[in-house]
Amino acid sequence: MLRQLVIRDIVLIEQLDLTCPQGLSVLTGETGAGKSILLDAFALALGGRGDGALVRAGARQGQVTALFELAHDHPAREFAAIQGLSVEGDLILRRVQIADGRSRAYVNDQPVSGTTLRALSASLVEIHGQHDERALVDPDHHRSLLDAYGGLEAAADGVAAVHRAMKAAQAALVDERQRLETLRRERDYLEHARDELDALSPQPGEEEALAETRQRMMQAEKVVADIAEAHDALTGQGSPVAMLAALTRRLERRGVQAPELVAAPVAAMEAVLRAFDEAQEHLEESLRRAEFDPRELESTETRLFALRAAARKFNVTCDQLPATAAGFIEALDKIDASEAALRDLTARHEALAKDYALQAAALSERRLGAAARLDEAVNVELAPLKLERAKFMTQVVATPESGGEHGYDRVEFWVSTNPGTKPGPLMKIASGGELSRFMLALKVALAERGSAPTLVFDEIDSGAGGAVADAIGQRLANLAQSVQVLAVTHAPQVAARARQHWRISKDEVADGARVATRVAELDASGRREEIARMLAGSRITEEARAAAARLLDGALSVE
Repeated sequence: MLRQLVIRDIVLIEQLDLTCPQGLSVLTGETGAGKSILLDAFALALGGRGDGALVRAGARQGQVTALFELAHDHPAREFAAIQGLSVEGDLILRRVQIADGRSRAYVNDQPVSGTTLRALSASLVEIHGQHDERALVDPDHHRSLLDAYGGLEAAADGVAAVHRAMKAAQAALVDERQRLETLRRERDYLEHARDELDALSPQPGEEEALAETRQRMMQAEKVVADIAEAHDALTGQGSPVAMLAALTRRLERRGVQAPELVAAPVAAMEAVLRAFDEAQEHLEESLRRAEFDPRELESTETRLFALRAAARKFNVTCDQLPATAAGFIEALDKIDASEAALRDLTARHEALAKDYALQAAALSERRLGAAARLDEAVNVELAPLKLERAKFMTQVVATPESGGEHGYDRVEFWVSTNPGTKPGPLMKIASGGELSRFMLALKVALAERGSAPTLVFDEIDSGAGGAVADAIGQRLANLAQSVQVLAVTHAPQVAARARQHWRISKDEVADGARVATRVAELDASGRREEIARMLAGSRITEEARAAAARLLDGALSVE
């Protein structure tokens, strides 16, 4: 609830400090005294639209501070925490309006945007007036009021949660279906590529090994030709070995005749023959070692060229072919996995859609029951407010085909102001005075649920008098037993029922050079005098004072 309202330099208000109690508090005063200024200032603190014209003439800036005392579990604390704001202790909203039109907003001295301030204050205060439409014009708000009255918030939250889950599952289903369609379009290519690489069966490092083998075989082929030619030179028809052997034998036979001439040449020639024999043996060994099947070179080249062709085709290196093959297999596995995931997502979406349908239908049934109870509660309040011929009705229209986060239902408050007239939406049917009384009856019915902790009524009794004004006063007093109520009123019947009474006046200051709005807290005597003024006008008579005393005594006896 609102504990304190502090205003500095707003329009005609230089300085104002209001301490607000529980229950019903009223503000009264002559027309033009500044009651609307005070409410405009309060609305500014709640995130209302700023305007440099609100700053008092001569001041650089104006400021409004509203201090709220809240329960530990109040929704405003949760909202503030989500916004990263400190929520310990009291909640203090402050708005600084600069004369050049700029404004700054603070929550517990932490700067916030105007949007955040408005969202936060929505759960703290409701300001209602004869022409206020915020609480009644939006059917979405009607639905939330009905849910609050019927205690259906948890059920509505459940429907919202399953709807969000259903929408998320639907989005995931659409994404997976699109992904699968893309994969399926590539399936033929993937399968062909997989089969091709599976048949090729490339191995890591295979290209290098094949290239080395091929190079070795090609080099050996050239060397062997030369070795064979050398071997032929030693062993073929033109070989000098036979001739040298024959000459050596002839010289050996001549050795008997002249040993001193023959011995050395024979030894040398025998050494040459032995060298030829050794060379022949080495050449033959090299030929044996160099022997290979030409078909092996052909098969090696075929394999190597096949690997390189595949690498070019798939735009990778030969060493990357095994990983590429694995990638094709993985992609095909993903198609299978995606098909399985699609089946799972389809099943999940269908299950959530079924759950949503069941919960939304159940919520619709409960809303119909709550609507009947709300209609009864509001209609009971209409007769004392001189709307006994009117009828309030809550329209709950279920449209499963267009169900959303809030369920199937469109909820709208309708009225019929006279028997036999066609009912219609409250905002279209009710006149200004009727609208304020319908709204009051609705707020009384919703007092225990669906209401902010502080309600402000701006001249809700406008145009009402006598029994109607008294009935309005009674209902405001009853409402104030559950929530804090502040009312700007011209009705003495309403003012008499207040727990606290402030009188707003416009006084001259600075030797009459300007005027300022003042707010005075009235004691018992001051209240009687102010109510007498409201009854009699500018000239207060003893009869008016006596009537005021009777109103105050009557209100006290009712309490």
